Amino acid sequence: MYTPFTIGTRFRILPPTAPPSTDGRIDLVMARGAFGSGEHETTASCIEALEKLPLAGARLLDLGSGTGILAIAALKLGAAHALCIDISPEAVAAARHNCALNGISEEIEHFNGVLADAPSNAYDLVLANIYGDLLLDLAGDLVSRPRPGGLLLLSGMLWEYNFEVRQTYQRLGCTLLENRMLEEFSTVLLRKG
Repeated sequence: MYTPFTIGTRFRILPPTAPPSTDGRIDLVMARGAFGSGEHETTASCIEALEKLPLAGARLLDLGSGTGILAIAALKLGAAHALCIDISPEAVAAARHNCALNGISEEIEHFNGVLADAPSNAYDLVLANIYGDLLLDLAGDLVSRPRPGGLLLLSGMLWEYNFEVRQTYQRLGCTLLENRMLEEFSTVLLRKG
């Protein structure tokens, strides 16, 4: 087990055995496993970015969903539906379990597969907390997934990839909204043109 901790201004991450929060924070109940429970700086950065987005009724795609924590946080902030895709069957199973722990299994679809399996122009928000080289390799496919005017929240890239990722997505018609440099990694928020 792990000790509960906070992320951003609205969330507390709790193990399944912890009592619910009483301070008004939103609980994210996460079982500890191979995919972590939200401690990584890129996960925290994405959740902090999600807190500022207009998510009411949003449909989102979470590529490389891991534990499902980002999709769960988005749904707790008002998103209506999420499609979580991961190439690891173990990650898909962990995400399903965490969704059940948070009482939101109905609002999230889980898929063991790749980005090509997701429809295009279908999402208000695309999340991808994956390695920088993958963000570059998949740039065209990722940009095709949000609806026009939709958002892309990209993280998981080391500093060395930040400039190239930003430039690549901007060349593909995206507008940079935020660029956050963390200790080793970075998070980028873009709007599809």
